[in-house]
Amino acid sequence: MIEIGAGTGALTAELAARAGRVVALELDERLCAQLAQRFRGTNVSIVQGDALEFDPASALEATDESGRYVIAGNLPYYIAQPLLRHFLEAKPPPQRMIVMLQAEVAKSIAAQPGQMSMLSVSVQLYGEPRILFHVPPSAFRPPPKVRSAVVRIDVPGTLRAPVADSEAFFQVVRAGFSARRKQLRNGLANGLRIDPAKAATLLAEAEIDPTLRPQMLPLAAWADLTDAWIAAGRPEGRR
Repeated sequence: MIEIGAGTGALTAELAARAGRVVALELDERLCAQLAQRFRGTNVSIVQGDALEFDPASALEATDESGRYVIAGNLPYYIAQPLLRHFLEAKPPPQRMIVMLQAEVAKSIAAQPGQMSMLSVSVQLYGEPRILFHVPPSAFRPPPKVRSAVVRIDVPGTLRAPVADSEAFFQVVRAGFSARRKQLRNGLANGLRIDPAKAATLLAEAEIDPTLRPQMLPLAAWADLTDAWIAAGRPEGRR
């Protein structure tokens, strides 16, 4: 078990009672010293540092463990997306993530075609998210100004769409969402800086309606569009 942002250790103690071993990450040096004292001689290992730079494989080796693991934590909304992607792309990836996020972020992560976003696609390529429950501001002291939600992301260990080149995939997805309110033909042309007619040709090759908006596409359609872009020689203009 890996905990992101152990803080004062309230969740850490609950995890330690249920898991064989807990690696608790905390950025604040002062809190790390308190955590080390509190959990001395237990199944909890305290790691001081930035979670975005943390290597799960190294932690597993240090604790004489191997294989898949579970991640838990309360993720700050402003770094939730890079944190999720950092661990979802890690080697080895987690088996499961159970994290608390701002409710709007949780809703975006779990969105279905029709309401998809760059964040939805980024997470759902690697795992299957679902919102477990919402947490009202009154559950915190002091109460925040936003609602929170706990999300579970099951990670199969293989991509959930036929993507051979993830870098190209995300380049196409970013291009498609560069003009979210526009039709795909125009948004893709804007994002890749190519002629709208060429964008329409790529969409036709992928058998995607060019008048759709990016939030309508499922993962498989983005994978097909990426294949079409690669097959066409990855056309991209310059600013």
